[in-house]
Amino acid sequence: MIKLENVEKYYGGHKVLNGINLIIQKGEFISVMGSSGSGKSTLLNLIGGMDRPEKGAVIVNGENISVFTDEKLTLYRRKKIGFIFQFFNLLPNITVFENISMPLLLNGSEDREKVFQQIKRINLDGKEDKYPYQLSGGEQQRVAIARALIHEPEIILADEPTGSLDSETGRKIMYLVQELTEEMNKTVILVTHESYIAEYADRIVRIKDGVVFE
Repeated sequence: MIKLENVEKYYGGHKVLNGINLIIQKGEFISVMGSSGSGKSTLLNLIGGMDRPEKGAVIVNGENISVFTDEKLTLYRRKKIGFIFQFFNLLPNITVFENISMPLLLNGSEDREKVFQQIKRINLDGKEDKYPYQLSGGEQQRVAIARALIHEPEIILADEPTGSLDSETGRKIMYLVQELTEEMNKTVILVTHESYIAEYADRIVRIKDGVVFE
């Protein structure tokens, strides 16, 4: 489903990714492990269409997204990708329900029943009218997971999703990610530096000095 071919990425003359070759199958859950600055978040940004490589190709479902126009990349991100971030990235001035609804609204849909179903799935029934500041960190990340899945994207990109949580809450969040993505047959790429988090995946890929190995 996803294929990276000889991908190189530079920032200010510094080579962050050095000839990356990687194949990820549809429905596979992989963890990308590496220390800070190893290039793992850059890898996610390229697959998510938030950045482009200097060299090589990022191929998703047979299409080289590296050569998409900006408009086509925006549509790709909006329809095909679900993002989960370390710091939740919820909009602070709108409710749980409204945060989860955002991807649907951006895609021109307004399915209230679908949002309520997703809230039930993440065990936050009764909290749909709460604001992010009224929730614990774990609850906020549950909202972020629901938001990432609500528009039924093919690919979930999770960048250190447990990095702001204690280890027990982190395990609960990972169990939820694993359960929901398996149920919905999503392709998941998770970036982490924690080995106990990486072990939730089907496969672990390591990145060091911009080079991938298994």
